[in-house]
Amino acid sequence: MDFVGGLVAFLIIWVVVLFTVLPFGVRQPDQHEEGHMPGAPDNPRIGFKFAVTTGITAILWAILYLVVAMGWITLPLP
Repeated sequence: MDFVGGLVAFLIIWVVVLFTVLPFGVRQPDQHEEGHMPGAPDNPRIGFKFAVTTGITAILWAILYLVVAMGWITLPLP
């Protein structure tokens, strides 16, 4: 796996994991303020979720890299 292929794999895994992590810990406020969407979370903690997503993605990408490096899966070149 070359650098660009590894980067693309990392980004694809990151987006998939982000959509998995986003709903964790979401709580709606008790009182809805005027002009705010009723379903908007009280405290989305997006920075924390980005950090968790990056950590999980790094682990999954390392597993993918080892599988490709060991030759268990071969990725054909275009």
